[in-house]
Amino acid sequence: MLSSKAYQVIARKWRPQTFADVVGQDHVVRTLSNAIARDRIAHAYLLVGPRGTGKTSTARIFAKALNCTDGPKADFDPNDEACISIAEGTHLDVMEIDGASNNGVDQVRDLRETVQYAPAQGKFKIYIIDEVHMLSAQAFNALLKTLEEPPEHVKFVFATTDPQKVLPTIISRCQRFDLKPIPAPLIIERLLKIAADESVKISDSAVKCIARMADGGMRDAQSIFDQMISFCGEEIDEPDVLDVYGLVSAAKLTELGSAVASGNHAKIISLVDECDESGRDLVRLLSDLQEVVREALLDSIAQGGKTTQLEHSLTTEQVTRLLDALREGEGGVKLGLAEKINLEVTLLKAVEASRARAIDSLIKEISMLAEAAPAADEKKKP
Repeated sequence: MLSSKAYQVIARKWRPQTFADVVGQDHVVRTLSNAIARDRIAHAYLLVGPRGTGKTSTARIFAKALNCTDGPKADFDPNDEACISIAEGTHLDVMEIDGASNNGVDQVRDLRETVQYAPAQGKFKIYIIDEVHMLSAQAFNALLKTLEEPPEHVKFVFATTDPQKVLPTIISRCQRFDLKPIPAPLIIERLLKIAADESVKISDSAVKCIARMADGGMRDAQSIFDQMISFCGEEIDEPDVLDVYGLVSAAKLTELGSAVASGNHAKIISLVDECDESGRDLVRLLSDLQEVVREALLDSIAQGGKTTQLEHSLTTEQVTRLLDALREGEGGVKLGLAEKINLEVTLLKAVEASRARAIDSLIKEISMLAEAAPAADEKKKP
């Protein structure tokens, strides 16, 4: 017998419903809350950021704050009837439009006609246009006049992952908010909270692995976590995550970083062979290795020019050259036909790059020695 309540994926079930639920975007939440409290609500907002960082969720929460009962107010009750209807997409005055599928000038002309009508339920008519950069140039131009002088009861909230494709004339008419990738510690904290609520046991190494793979996207992290629950059941450990997504463990990355830092060619080839035979994602391996080397670079800067974080003493110049070589080889590994060979060549080139010396630093050292030589000769004279 089927359950009467349909299953809801974690990303939807744990979608932020209030400003307090939004993770890692305090600057956006604070500005919007203050705008509502001080009655300084603009007519158009542009939310920019990578996928899964909360753009559409923030737009919906803002719509709830504006159209809640006795609103506008930032600390609205999520169980308010108006807020529930906005969350369910049934509120008459909150329209969510997909810019990818409604990108023509005709749809925008229809929108221009409907904005003239007064709100039916709430205080404002709110238009949330997702992926606004997908609108055609003609559609943008048709929107300009309405966006510049909209009726007082109309608010626009645009969301995009690619602001470069949005016309500057549109951007100049909006208040822009840049949502940043969510830091891994905040993703880990939220996943552990979800795990406790869902009665799932997950190891610290596994949750760190998921956060690393999410690249700052909360929705990606929740989707990965959801898939791991389906795969593992109520207990998730790091090897399970590594096997499903083809990742390399943190310990193996440290070992590879050490081999590159020490110039151990045989060890590098052996580790790449091992990762390839076990079905690991070699493109992801290179990306993760760059993060390990970057941490060593930051450590060398903090330590005044040297680091032992890769288990060998390296100068800031050496780590910089190593990281640059890894970055340069990324395109070849991603797009080349022989992924494994390209990765091996990239790592071996990185070893040689880290051992090379910059010509300007050599000239500087020779100049310092030349300046010191006469002084040393003077001391030797009786």
